[in-house]
Amino acid sequence: MTLHRLPAPALCVALAMPLAAAASPASTSVVYPAPHGQAHTVRVSTPDVHALLRHYTQITTQPVRQGQHLDGKQETSYEETAQLPTVRSGSLAFDALFALAGAEMRRDAVSQIQDGSYNGGKPIACDCFKTGELWHYVWTRDLSYAAALSLAMLDPQRVRNSLTFKLAGWRAGVTPGAQVAGSADGLQIVQDTGSGGSWPVSTDRMSWAFGADEALKALPPAERQAFAVTALKALRNTIENDRLAAYDTGDGLYTGEQSFLDWREQSYAAWIPDDLASMATSKALSTNVAHYQALTLAARLAREQGDAALARRYDGWAAALKLAINRRFWQADTGMYSSLTAGHFDGAALYKYDWLGQSLAIIHGIADTAQAQSILAHYPHGPLGAPVIFPQQQGVAVYHNRAMWPFVTAHGLRAAAMTGNVAVADAAYDTLLRGAALNLSNMENFEWLSGQPLLTDKQAKADLSGPVVNSRQMLWSIGGYLGMVVGEIFGVRTTDTGIVLHPFVTAKLRREAFGASDAVTLNNLQLRGKRLQVQLRLPAAAPADRQGYYAIDSITVNGKRTGATLDWSALSDDNHIEVRLGQLLPGQQAIRRVDGTPLHVDPALYAPFEPRATLAAGPVTGATTVQIAYPGNAQGVVYNVYRNGQPVATGLTASTWTDRAPGTAGNACYAVEAMYASSGNRSHHSAPVCVQAGQTIAVDDARVQSRPAVDGGRIAHWGAPQDTFTVRDVDIMRGGKYVLQLLYRNTAHQVNLGITGGVKWMAVSDEAGRQVAAGVVQMPHSPESAGPSYSTPLRASLKPGRYRLTLQDFYNMSYLKSNTSYGDAGGVGGPANRADLHGVRIMPAPDELP
Repeated sequence: MTLHRLPAPALCVALAMPLAAAASPASTSVVYPAPHGQAHTVRVSTPDVHALLRHYTQITTQPVRQGQHLDGKQETSYEETAQLPTVRSGSLAFDALFALAGAEMRRDAVSQIQDGSYNGGKPIACDCFKTGELWHYVWTRDLSYAAALSLAMLDPQRVRNSLTFKLAGWRAGVTPGAQVAGSADGLQIVQDTGSGGSWPVSTDRMSWAFGADEALKALPPAERQAFAVTALKALRNTIENDRLAAYDTGDGLYTGEQSFLDWREQSYAAWIPDDLASMATSKALSTNVAHYQALTLAARLAREQGDAALARRYDGWAAALKLAINRRFWQADTGMYSSLTAGHFDGAALYKYDWLGQSLAIIHGIADTAQAQSILAHYPHGPLGAPVIFPQQQGVAVYHNRAMWPFVTAHGLRAAAMTGNVAVADAAYDTLLRGAALNLSNMENFEWLSGQPLLTDKQAKADLSGPVVNSRQMLWSIGGYLGMVVGEIFGVRTTDTGIVLHPFVTAKLRREAFGASDAVTLNNLQLRGKRLQVQLRLPAAAPADRQGYYAIDSITVNGKRTGATLDWSALSDDNHIEVRLGQLLPGQQAIRRVDGTPLHVDPALYAPFEPRATLAAGPVTGATTVQIAYPGNAQGVVYNVYRNGQPVATGLTASTWTDRAPGTAGNACYAVEAMYASSGNRSHHSAPVCVQAGQTIAVDDARVQSRPAVDGGRIAHWGAPQDTFTVRDVDIMRGGKYVLQLLYRNTAHQVNLGITGGVKWMAVSDEAGRQVAAGVVQMPHSPESAGPSYSTPLRASLKPGRYRLTLQDFYNMSYLKSNTSYGDAGGVGGPANRADLHGVRIMPAPDELP
């Protein structure tokens, strides 16, 4: 289906009409532009507009997605409840959409959770939040982002229960490797089943800290104290083990998959699913901000609980991490942070961007004011809002790629409000209001140019339809919508000592959503046993040609003038808070707008495919020739070559390039990116290729000693805690920096699922028995059809001499009690941390990696 460009979204004038004064049934309609120059209408009605708690009916003319089809009922009903806040704004539609989010929050509040992979598919008792209509379990990142956006404020006890469910210690009878850090019980944050067999291929379990921080602010004192003790213990164990398994001392960053962007083909290079070790050693902006948040929260809790030394330790780590993030990810030439780096043997910060990572960097203070303003001005926004990644990837269906996600939009809104960017905030308000209105639910995601919950591709050879999955009643979307209203529009945020009030009402929002109303009121906001009614007194609407946001003129609490920061002790049991808005300030107006036609590959919106690089001997002694193969139509494409993560040739049109002066005493590894000359949009990098292959010692070499023994050129299923592996008499003729990798195969589960990534401790000692290098090596899941591949590398500085290499156990997520009932490998059959070993590679390390 071909879709035409949509005009900029606008709310129908009916949304802004004041309600009739009489106590009677009321209704209103909102009209939104739709494909093919048409429009969709949303109608909202209530039987009694003056009821204390209203009942609403919402009808849409847009096809509604239910599961995998657009055949859902185009009408829904819901009602307000005394347990949650209500809004009275003079706009029936605005009030109703807030009530819809509250009703969906209640539907996701369950006493049992369920997933086919756990407990034999039978329910598990938990007064928790499930993840959505299609997702009946508690997932660490979904819960944590939803909690941080608003749910921790609105239901801190249920958020605490859910966060606690995502903590686990060691299974009965399990002893992790000797190098594992932390308390004897091992209590830590769970990394859910995922890429390559979960942790530490992915390390965004640290996003738990986003939700925990907000829950701690909202819990009553006694409950807070108990949860704070548990939180610090879990954070400490998690932090210390991630420091061992995922911290790169070379650049000061943590490795691991991008947070939330966990479908490899959607946002990584096409070759990555076949080499997940390279994804495991890449670094992601969003994930590193999560680590930063975990460190800062742990430091604060340690200080609060009297452990000053631990607080100093984590404060120092957090400060160093902030510097490292800015040093490695910030790209001055684009005015944004790179979303991720390439993996080992390349390491360059890629010209790839994601809205969640940019927003988190602003919200959590990684970006300074100038950087925050630059990010908001430069991140692309389509006609209906900001995509979660940019540029888009060709030949890939809609999910993360070519999509908007409301919870990500809500983070962008928070970043814009904090920075005062009116244009970006208005775009986010439009996206969130439109999505909930037209779809009768807070959906998981939308195609980004059409805003549709399911865009069908009937023309292409490959199915590019999507979103591939799209749940209604999605928890983090609900959190985003409620946070938009409570946290941004009314400006209520909890702190460690009380609340702050920073409403961000733009001229456009005031004009289009609230119309002739002179006040909007948030009723029955219950925080730590106190009830708040927050009323915004609005100035007259500005004309359409004036944009900006309204500054606070005055604040009163129960009739007494006060400031924007309120201590809990300053609040009574019942409080009327009036915030009078005054002067219209221009704020920041910069925004980058892009547009296009869905399903049409436009170089302005898409990246090229990544090329393939190979090496050939150069015509000059010591020179290296890089051969470049492009997998598609190369018209308009140029190439940039990187050596050891640094650009050495740019704007090439030829398919070969010769490096006549590598200028390195160590190894030289090359990677190539493709770039559209017209837009500057760049591909992922090719898989790196290195000049020196080093030496490989097969497992049937006489220098290898193992239990179990070699069988048919491999050591099958090696890795039980009692298994041993030693390579002796490894001769190094030339001193320098080296990398050591295992040649392995791990087919315990699919590459996209599971908890059984191989995670072991490698140590290198010299002839005198002195340990010269040690650390975690990972053997992520391998494609079923692929042969052996290389693990993540251990780096070592080695002098000429003879060395011994040993492997010991570490741990993976299958060692945790939470996975005792997991139905696949590493679950009900017991923990599993094994792989087939084929050999060891010792290779000169690339010099000058970033």
